[in-house]
Amino acid sequence: MAKYMFRTSYTQSGLKGLLAEGGSGREAALRATIESVGGTLEGFYYAFGDSDLFLIADLPDEAAATALSLNIAAAGALTVTVTVLLTAEDIDDAVAKSVSYRLPGA
Repeated sequence: MAKYMFRTSYTQSGLKGLLAEGGSGREAALRATIESVGGTLEGFYYAFGDSDLFLIADLPDEAAATALSLNIAAAGALTVTVTVLLTAEDIDDAVAKSVSYRLPGA
């Protein structure tokens, strides 16, 4: 499974739901949502600033991450940005690959 970070911000309707349901209620609901696509919720953090909520999830594949992002955003309570998280080993694998690249103009 791969790790993904979902950076989200509440819309006005989402904030109304958060105020009615509380933080723990939303965590339980989003945990169930992630589990519905075969994933697990690893981290759940509210924040101040540009984003209101960060989720770290282990998901089976990009299709699961895309399905979550599309369906959560389509509901209208949150805006969603997804970032693939890489391990040190993932980077080791990447730097070990030989890449043929020519600089522009060279």
